[in-house]
Amino acid sequence: ADVEDRLVAAFLDDGVTAVLGIESRGFIFGASVARRLGVGFVPARKAGKLPAERIAESYALEYGEAVLEIHADALGPGDRVLIVDDLLATGGTAAAAVRLVERSGATVVGLAFVIELSFLSGRKPLAGHKIVALVDYASE
Repeated sequence: ADVEDRLVAAFLDDGVTAVLGIESRGFIFGASVARRLGVGFVPARKAGKLPAERIAESYALEYGEAVLEIHADALGPGDRVLIVDDLLATGGTAAAAVRLVERSGATVVGLAFVIELSFLSGRKPLAGHKIVALVDYASE
């Protein structure tokens, strides 16, 4: 509950209308944050896992490329979205999630992470967005 409380506290006054959780641990934290805020939850999944029409964004991994998807009708203009995941490392996955939200016409109000590996500079591709991380590991 403390993790949930701390993730929610930073965004209580931001008018969040939906929480997007990134597969898979982001589902655990994101669903909990959405429940606490009283808003809907949108899963961002790896390619091919969602059943309905979807939009996709690719992003780089250390060892290649991956794709993140959301349902095409999950978000739209007027939605104010908080993106939640367990870990901010290089920022590639989170940046793909930001692009998905923006392509849907919605607004990203911020990103919340339980852990940040700041030595990997993951905030750089997320510049201009409100970012909250509860624990920071500043060195390898």
